[in-house]
This record gives sequence, C-alpha cells and structure tokens, in this order.
Amino acid sequence: MTEQLTIDIYSDVMCPWCLIGYGQLTKALGELEGEIDAQIRWRPFELNPQMPPEGEEQEAHLQRKYGRPAEEGARIRGQMKAIAESAGVSLNYEGEGEAPPAMMWNTRDCHKLLTFALEQAGPEVQTALKLALFRAHFNQRRNLGDRDVLLDIAAGVGLHRVAAKAALDDPELEARVLAEEAQAWDMNISGVPAMIVEGKFLIPGAQSPEVYVNALRRVAEKSQAAG
Repeated sequence: MTEQLTIDIYSDVMCPWCLIGYGQLTKALGELEGEIDAQIRWRPFELNPQMPPEGEEQEAHLQRKYGRPAEEGARIRGQMKAIAESAGVSLNYEGEGEAPPAMMWNTRDCHKLLTFALEQAGPEVQTALKLALFRAHFNQRRNLGDRDVLLDIAAGVGLHRVAAKAALDDPELEARVLAEEAQAWDMNISGVPAMIVEGKFLIPGAQSPEVYVNALRRVAEKSQAAG
C-alpha cells in the first residue's frame, strides 16, 4: 500500500539550494513511486527581508553579506551549477543575447502569492507557481520585485490575475506569511531549504536523493507503526 506523506518545504525563491533540493527530492520520490506518495507545500522564508525594492546586484550582495572574494563566489557558483545539473534542474541563464546582471530581490510579494496559491488553488498549482518563480529568477533573470512581473507569472500558471493582485494588497495574507516565518524560527529553522515531513520530522538542507529516500522511508515506517 502506498503511504501518503505531507512535506512542507521552507524556502526562498532567491535560494539556489532550494531549487537543487527540490530537484533531489523529486528524484527520490521517483525512486519511491508506488511506495510513498508525497503532497508538497511551500512555506515562506525570507533570506533578505530588508532587501530594498530596487534589489541588489547578486555578487555585490554576497560579498557584502558573507565577506567572500569574487573568485570564491565564482568557484561556488560553478559547483552549484554542476550539482543543479545532476539534480535535474538548471541555474543557467536561458534567455537570448548577453545575460543581464544577476540580481537579488525582496521576496515578500512572492511569498504572499505562494500562500494565496496554496489557499485558493491547492498544492499542485502552488508548486507550479514556485517553479515558475524559480525559472523567472534563475533562468530568465526577471525582476521579482516588480508586481506586474509577478502577476504575469501567476496568470501563467492559471491563477486569476485580479484575485492575485488583491492578494498582494491583503494585509491579513501578509500577516499569515509573517506568522509562518516566525513559526519557522520557533522550530529552529535558520536556513533553507528545510523540509518538515508529516509536521514533525525535519530534513535540513539540500540533500542527495539517497538521503531523502532513506529519511522518507523511515517516516513512512513510523507512520505505519503509529497507525
């Protein structure tokens, strides 16, 4: 019998390891087909909640935040791109012509839209929106601080544009996003991705597919024993 599991992923759209972790998780779930069926929900975590509306050039941001030289940044990006490829995802610019500067944006509105998508359309549409936001950021280098861009992306996955715009202006929705972020800190989540399986089992960081397979099997066994 297939075990049903819920996986809540705390994540930020600006986080390359979050996309890599999702790719590795997807591979793991492919190996577990027929054994475990997972419902994935995305939870908010802002890496840079104070990021100004105009954003910041990515390399300058990382140098300022982590104090690392540009050479080290280039080496780390190369490693991440190779790991992403092995995970079945891409961090490469895929547009035409010369790539625009890689930027970091304030993602509060992204998280509001993702929360709206989950509440109004369910986890599958929310995941489609999350992947579209990842693609817009990493592969297309679109401005995710621009509400018109966000509404175009939301409409592209089937969300109602007018309703999505209203969601961005809804203070109660923003309060729910902030409450979920506070809950993450209460659970000692200080980095992403962080996956919470069945509401209580934490898998931190972007792990290999094998780690996810083993962890999910252990949770499924515990769930079966409890049931």
